[in-house]
Amino acid sequence: MVSNKVNAQQLAYEYIQERMLDGTYQGGMKLVEERLADEVGVSRTPIREAIKRLEQEGLIKNKLIYSPTAQDLIYLYEMRIVLESFAAKRAAKNMTTEKIIELENTIKESRNLLMEGQSKKIYSANQRFHELIINECQNPLMVERLEKAQTIFYLFSLRLDIYNRPHLIDEHEEIYKAIKNKNEELAGELMTKHLYKDMNYTLETIGRNGQY
Repeated sequence: MVSNKVNAQQLAYEYIQERMLDGTYQGGMKLVEERLADEVGVSRTPIREAIKRLEQEGLIKNKLIYSPTAQDLIYLYEMRIVLESFAAKRAAKNMTTEKIIELENTIKESRNLLMEGQSKKIYSANQRFHELIINECQNPLMVERLEKAQTIFYLFSLRLDIYNRPHLIDEHEEIYKAIKNKNEELAGELMTKHLYKDMNYTLETIGRNGQY
């Protein structure tokens, strides 16, 4: 019985999140529990729990899908730049050989997807690349803050297809090499430059679209 309850909650969570990711549910849209329960095929309780979980992640506020402004994104990037640059330095110092291989594999996966013309599918590999580095900061408070920011960032940046940005994967490879070579200062500097380029590309894309 508990298993069924958990499965229903997870199903509801994944259903709502997927539609936020693909743009079916737009920013500012109000989530109606009864309607969602009918769509997903579950009771209102797992829908309520899924919404609560998404609220904790910062993706929903007052049952409205969060729609960040350009300034909100700048704030997110500024926090990421400070914390992830620190994490990159720590990764260069502490990352194990096993994790470094994982880091390299995310780059290989991204290159393959780019060659296949599937830039939006690079999302998962890109997220894993940054998560591997973030976890190396070995500071639970920092990891928690970054994970929440990453969730918001990745959700909305996916719509902008920033993974098609020129040289993004090359920059990942440079960061990876600095970490592999245990060059702490270079790893931090490269991460800072990488995230600034991401931020500028994102803001330019928003400007071209006229809205987010």
